Amino acid sequence: MDTSESSTEHPTDDPAPAEPPRRGWRRWAMDTRPLRRPAYRRLWASTIVTAVGSQLTAVAVPKQIYDITGSSAWVGYASLAGLLPLVVFALWGGAIADSMDRRKLLLLTNSGIAVTSVLFWLQAATGLGSVTVLMVLLAAQQAFFGLNAPARSASIARLVPEHELAAANALGSTVMQTGLVAGPLLAGALIPVIGLPELYLLDAVALCVAVWAVLRLPSLPPLASTVARRAGVREIAAGFRYIALHKVLLLSFLADIVAMVLGMPRALFPQLAAETFAPYGEGLALGLLFAAIPIGAVVGGLFSGTFSRARRHGWMVIGAVVAWGLAVTGFGLSTSLWVAVAFLAAAGVADMVSMVFRGAILLSAATDEMRGRMQGVFTVVVAGGPRLADVLHGTAGSAFGARAAVVGGGLLVVAVMLALAAAMPDLRRYRV
Repeated sequence: MDTSESSTEHPTDDPAPAEPPRRGWRRWAMDTRPLRRPAYRRLWASTIVTAVGSQLTAVAVPKQIYDITGSSAWVGYASLAGLLPLVVFALWGGAIADSMDRRKLLLLTNSGIAVTSVLFWLQAATGLGSVTVLMVLLAAQQAFFGLNAPARSASIARLVPEHELAAANALGSTVMQTGLVAGPLLAGALIPVIGLPELYLLDAVALCVAVWAVLRLPSLPPLASTVARRAGVREIAAGFRYIALHKVLLLSFLADIVAMVLGMPRALFPQLAAETFAPYGEGLALGLLFAAIPIGAVVGGLFSGTFSRARRHGWMVIGAVVAWGLAVTGFGLSTSLWVAVAFLAAAGVADMVSMVFRGAILLSAATDEMRGRMQGVFTVVVAGGPRLADVLHGTAGSAFGARAAVVGGGLLVVAVMLALAAAMPDLRRYRV
């Protein structure tokens, strides 16, 4: 790997084999090489189940809160109630993932998430009708997820060789984005048929399948060269110092912050649906706007063979973030709903490319003893960036108009990303 900041230990790494060139449609299709490795295949299979199942609960909780209170404000408060534990426990979970067997941590946290889903089902089935109980359960579930996500992502680098990390991230990201599309659609179809309690129960059953898949993973203890440590505040702080000292890691996080905080326009979708795209039907417009980015990301994942073998990971991140900004700008300038949806779908493709290579950089440029903490920070950035964007774009939309706020945000993404790439060459030079 052409970087002085790369990991020197990669237990599953082997030289990239000379493969015959892929011909015809296979040149464009998803790169499935990591699925040849049984351990990664089990981890990926568990993601398939939980990606859809988790979205059932993600729809059911706000629906139940609104049914109880009749207030959208309470739905918003519930979202905030889940954010703080996610942030705190993702950072702590990253430190824990670097200090213990990651398989054991995945088993414990997946089991904890499953238990909270059972409790969600129990409170709904008994007709408890308590918003407080729902918010406490949501906070607990997000805390378990915060502990789980860093261990899950950090484990990938121990299950596939370095030259397949981008392909593995593409497989995982495609599944998660598919869940964002299919899960809410399935929940909307099932709620009138089976009701909310059974929706929670379906998620619990799916999580039990995930626990079984994780149980079959190999043991993933800290490497022999890793010094035994506690998972405390000092270790979390050491993770942030590590990021500050390794510019390619810092830039990978900054690239996502730039794209999401400055350029994620979802807070303005309701206003745009009601104003700019009202002639198409407000409901139709709103649904298409929210679905377009994840659909684009899924399409990007399905055709990830076009980019997953690229070796200049830094340039791929830079290009993807700039493409995201340009697509968002095009969306803001659009007066046709279908053109706007096409631009958002293109933004989704760019976001998929960015996710794939940012994830690969985090796994390859960090040593194994730091990968958990890097993934913890990654989880916080991914969860927090769009929420900050909601505040920023909502405020700007009220002050300057929705379309002006979207266009301004997209152009800022392009300008800031190009300025970062010019001022700090570490990301441009990074390759595997």
